[in-house]
Amino acid sequence: MGIKAVSNPPPSDAAPLVSAQDRLLIDACLAGQSSGWEAFIDRFAGLFTHVAAATARQRGIHLDAADREDLVAEVVLACLRNQAGVLRAFAGRSSLSTYLTVIARRVAVRRLPHLSVVPSPTASGGAHIAAANSQDSPARLDDREQVEALLGHLERDEARLIRLHHLEARSYGEISRVTGLPLGSIGPALSRARAKLRGLMDATDS
Repeated sequence: MGIKAVSNPPPSDAAPLVSAQDRLLIDACLAGQSSGWEAFIDRFAGLFTHVAAATARQRGIHLDAADREDLVAEVVLACLRNQAGVLRAFAGRSSLSTYLTVIARRVAVRRLPHLSVVPSPTASGGAHIAAANSQDSPARLDDREQVEALLGHLERDEARLIRLHHLEARSYGEISRVTGLPLGSIGPALSRARAKLRGLMDATDS
């Protein structure tokens, strides 16, 4: 089920809340320009990450780096679906960031129950939980030798995504240009590849 567009409040006589920059960005995205979507992600990925983390925290859930990336990818997908229907529905009666905050929160609320997450660390057990979470997260890719060895056990396309994003620190936009994958498909594909890599790491450590 897709994310519904946000109903904006009735317009007022106040100055427009949508900047010329925002309007140009929306127009570029609606025109299907890859540069527009890259700029959109560069600008709002931080906002989406903050909203996802805050929404999880309100529900007593701790997200690791991989979970946050997954949620950000889901928000971007929600914006891309139905020929960018979310952006097409934006009427400019609130700021673009406010509008997207509501969209991101709706996605997070919908997706959080499906993530493999742990309770938020408490004062007494926080250090142990945080340490365990950092060990289980595929974000522990700082062990480059182990990752390089395990990449050979993944499908070629999956290994390539892990290498580009985690080892070479390429952005989604760069990965899209290099691989030819649609921008909106990179996050979910990375999530699947990371899940497999996590399983390989766990098997190696056991």
